[in-house]
Amino acid sequence: MDVAVLTVGNELLAGDIENTNATWLARELSSRGAEVVRILVVPDEESVIAETVQEWSAAFDAVLVTGGLGGTVDDVTMESVAAGLDRELAVDPVAEADVEATIASILERRPDIDFELKPEWYASMPAGATPIPNPEGLAPGCVAENVYVLPGIPEEMRAVFGNVADEFGGDVATRTLYTPEPEGAAAEPLATVGGRFGVRVGCYPRRDGHRTRIKLTANDEETLDEAASWLIANAGIEIFEDAAETG
Repeated sequence: MDVAVLTVGNELLAGDIENTNATWLARELSSRGAEVVRILVVPDEESVIAETVQEWSAAFDAVLVTGGLGGTVDDVTMESVAAGLDRELAVDPVAEADVEATIASILERRPDIDFELKPEWYASMPAGATPIPNPEGLAPGCVAENVYVLPGIPEEMRAVFGNVADEFGGDVATRTLYTPEPEGAAAEPLATVGGRFGVRVGCYPRRDGHRTRIKLTANDEETLDEAASWLIANAGIEIFEDAAETG
């Protein structure tokens, strides 16, 4: 399953906020066997978001979009996704009822709030989309076609993703190996194992120089086992597995 991750926000591009959503989603998706093939940060501009959604929804199995879903002027994610899918932006009745209940709960806890919270600000989504409940916040996510829209606030994003996490899977398998040698010493054997077995190879030196981490990725466990065994036996340098190493 090929998955693309689109994170929306001027604050991400400015470096005001670290893009932890992209890293977290990539790790979660990869652990389920999905292959993350694109990660992109775009500004809060409807045309840019819409064009990316339109292109990616046709190219990949699934697209995950994270961004502001609330009622402020820079929360353009939902309307942009709707435009990218050539759908109207509409208030979903199921989402509206959920939002109304959440607003009532908020006002019960915070009777001092003196500004209006309009349900339609948070319950609007591409027409025909399926709402995804948000147990940690006000605005639900949604799925329209193969595009999943998640909140930008990390705690809310993770909670909403948890409701659809089982929909993401695949046959991608990975294996992590280590060598005490520097990255350059592994270059030739890694190129060979990649070509010989058709596996994808990543090599990541540790900043402290302790170990170099090698990641092999394949579409099935059998190929992965063969590639790892061959590399350990034929690299000409020490390469090993270490279950205790988290590097």
